[in-house]
Amino acid sequence: MPGETAGMARHVLVTGGAGFIGSHLTRRLIGRGDQVTLLDDFNDFYDPALKRANAAALLEAGAGSVALVEGDIRDAARVDRLFAEGRFDDVVHLAARAGVRPSLSEPILYEEVNCIGTLRLLEAARRHGPERFVFASSSSVYGINEKVPFAEDDPVDLPISPYATTKRAGELLCFNYSHLYGLRTSCLRFFTVYGPAQRPEMAIAKFTDLLARGRAVPLYGSGRSQRDYTYISDIVDGIVAAMDLAPRFEIFNLGGSQTTALIELVHAIAAALGVEPRVEMLPEQPGDVPITYADVSKARRLLGYEPRVPIREGLARYAAWYRERQGGA
Repeated sequence: MPGETAGMARHVLVTGGAGFIGSHLTRRLIGRGDQVTLLDDFNDFYDPALKRANAAALLEAGAGSVALVEGDIRDAARVDRLFAEGRFDDVVHLAARAGVRPSLSEPILYEEVNCIGTLRLLEAARRHGPERFVFASSSSVYGINEKVPFAEDDPVDLPISPYATTKRAGELLCFNYSHLYGLRTSCLRFFTVYGPAQRPEMAIAKFTDLLARGRAVPLYGSGRSQRDYTYISDIVDGIVAAMDLAPRFEIFNLGGSQTTALIELVHAIAAALGVEPRVEMLPEQPGDVPITYADVSKARRLLGYEPRVPIREGLARYAAWYRERQGGA
């Protein structure tokens, strides 16, 4: 039954568990008494040492409640064996090749990891359990949607990057397995997640580092494109709520439900750091959408989701974390 194990200790498989969102989620889960198995391939999309440091910290913090399995979600035999032996209560599938721009140069890799890899996990769940599956989707699926804010029942027929296409395909695969085999699945459309230990190529991490070093921030297009930035703790709240609800099949937006223009973001980061911003204007990039903006009324109604960290507070937290990592410089 949905929610029947909420409040009870569970064994959760977190794919991509050594990454940014996965590591924050794992800390939340072990804090409430769950057992967590991390599955990660430590690929070189960004420095694997950062993910290995995350994993080491989680294994230490978990004190026996966290296990690490190194492997690729495309490896059918490895995935099947993991599920057969794991006796998981939940799967939270965060592993993916991420990012719009890199997907333009490596579309086949994105298709293999994000679609075939997801299908491997769904097949293993069908054969061995569990019945509860959370899939990390993306606001990118909305493509060039002109209606704002974006709602879950809006058409998503116009993705403009291979990354967005693979995330929409993942949602459809999840629906297949819910409809055919009763897998209880939540697909969570994340809106530009940020916070301590985020991926270094993402805008807030990249801009913070450049500004702190007195370097110019590259801005593509006019700098007026808008994003709905979502602080990591809000995202983790939504993931855990979706795990506990365990609907038959639902799609949820998880966003901050406010927008910030790119040029405004640069100035806000500079203010958080106490520096003067410098920018370099560059041509608009293919695959970028003009705006993302989450309607979170469905998540609010069914999950009790409420974004609590506004962008300036989140940036102040991130700047403080960054300075601590840099030794207070």
